[in-house]
Amino acid sequence: MRTIQFREALREALSEEMRRDPRVFLMGEEVAEYNGAYKVSQGMLDEFGPERVIDTPIAELGFAGIGVGAAVNGLIPVIEFMTFNFSLVAIDQVINSAAKIYSMSGGQYSCPIVFRGPTGNAGMLSSQHSQNFENWYANCPGLKVVVPSTPYDAKGLLKSAIRDPDPVIFMESELMYGDKGEVPEEEYLIPIGKANVVRPGKSVTIVSFGKMMKIALSAADELAKEGIEAEVIDLRSVRPIDYDTLIESVKKTNRMVVVEEAWPLASISSELAYMVQRRAFDYLDAPVLRITCMDVPLPYAPTLIEASLPNVERTVKAVKEVMYQKA
Repeated sequence: MRTIQFREALREALSEEMRRDPRVFLMGEEVAEYNGAYKVSQGMLDEFGPERVIDTPIAELGFAGIGVGAAVNGLIPVIEFMTFNFSLVAIDQVINSAAKIYSMSGGQYSCPIVFRGPTGNAGMLSSQHSQNFENWYANCPGLKVVVPSTPYDAKGLLKSAIRDPDPVIFMESELMYGDKGEVPEEEYLIPIGKANVVRPGKSVTIVSFGKMMKIALSAADELAKEGIEAEVIDLRSVRPIDYDTLIESVKKTNRMVVVEEAWPLASISSELAYMVQRRAFDYLDAPVLRITCMDVPLPYAPTLIEASLPNVERTVKAVKEVMYQKA
């Protein structure tokens, strides 16, 4: 199987869906003439033209609103935010328009739109450009929220998101666009809402999503050196969440640790911890532990960034804690 970059997998998904359905178009800052801020849309303007690959001003509220209007009138927009930090400018259109159109119209209007772009820390970009809003959007009924961790998942999930009749928040990572992975040449789709057991194990369940999967898998490698077999699960989407896969894993391992880049209060890991104790309390041999970002705006200094974010050491320590072993 061929190996391609994360950005190339996204580009293939977008291009294939635009060739398949003339209603699909891409709109956002620098997506056309500049070939995309992260080169996801490189070459797409030449193939599809300026009516389907559309550069916008720096006006997220405006072009998000245009996208919602286009969606309810029969088109399928893919709206790119240069970063989801900037989606806060457009959040009224996402939350009060896109997410609610179907319900408020009594099912007369659907809103098939994808809002996509990078999320979370991307290095020394400081507080306003390093935030995780997966839990914010996942809190809103009417939205689906997808966070892929590999090029394979990125392509299959983005194609499913574009074909979905509901609005989808598709969150990537600046630090992953250059990652390489195996991606089939033939078409495939990955259903939204189905978690992936990336690494089977029997000692403890480690759950994560997005680029934090790298931390989860690296921690599992370290634990394996000590005979601890971690089962690692990639959520893939945080709305809907595949609770059944998590519960079946916890019934086997009796322990769970969640790794998430967001702040701790009201996070996805908070929801997972609640649901596991609600549905699998009798199977738990230890409390569910969470590894999250520290409860501060992300600093600029690299040493403080390292101290703030989840890492392998903290994850390994948490696993040993739920197994009642000394770190």
